[in-house]
Amino acid sequence: MIISANTKIAPILKQNSRALDAIVSISPKFEKLRNPLLRKLMAGRTTLSAASKIGGCSVEDFFLKLEPLGFMVDRNTRPVEEVKKPVPSFITSLNERDLIELDVRPVIAVGDDPLKMIMEKVKTVRPGGVLKIINTFEPTPLILMLEKRGFETYVDNVGVELVETYFHKAGKSDFADSTTELHPAGDWDDVVQSFGERVQKIDVRHLEMPQPMLTILDALDHLVADTALYVYHKRIPVFLLPELAQRGFEYRIQEVNDGEVHLLVFKNNGRNHKQ
Repeated sequence: MIISANTKIAPILKQNSRALDAIVSISPKFEKLRNPLLRKLMAGRTTLSAASKIGGCSVEDFFLKLEPLGFMVDRNTRPVEEVKKPVPSFITSLNERDLIELDVRPVIAVGDDPLKMIMEKVKTVRPGGVLKIINTFEPTPLILMLEKRGFETYVDNVGVELVETYFHKAGKSDFADSTTELHPAGDWDDVVQSFGERVQKIDVRHLEMPQPMLTILDALDHLVADTALYVYHKRIPVFLLPELAQRGFEYRIQEVNDGEVHLLVFKNNGRNHKQ
């Protein structure tokens, strides 16, 4: 395989499984590629040139690591400058009084989850207003969720581990009401017993954001019919719940103790659960 500055990481990893370790060894910032979900999210759209900016290294560093693995290097092709998405009019015409800014980096830095904080801010955005989230990564699950509820979005990758995401409330949105009912009726034991051994279990308590939500959604995409997904979580995933309803899933929640929540997600398929 011939690689250049414009080659994306995904085909490189597909070509040679040893390429993952080689790339990770270049910079600690590439450790995230070891997570299958983040690798799927990042590697398919990130070129070696773009990755060098993220990792604080050079494209030549990639070449030197990948050549011993059998990759042929094209050093003559120059990096294609990434064309930024045009800044939408809702930002260029934005009045400062209509902007709500929230920096979640300090919250994430101490290991806390800013999702509830973000949710409360989203509820305060008036029609025509904009919520600006300052973060270290692109909040893909949040973007997908709010776009489904009528928000316009724009992501500005300002620099390494500095991403500003704008959410414009173009009109009426149903998001505020969609996350208020966190707990369906308390028939946890009955529902769990109804599935018997037809349960797939995953533990996302050790994962950093946004990996828990991505992991759960990926597991649901591959869930065997008539099987429930049993999730061990640190907290109630408030942003996930409306997405489950959107996809036609039911769920039950059991708060075991502070810092441990169990979640059962399933398709009803005509089951007669108590409500």
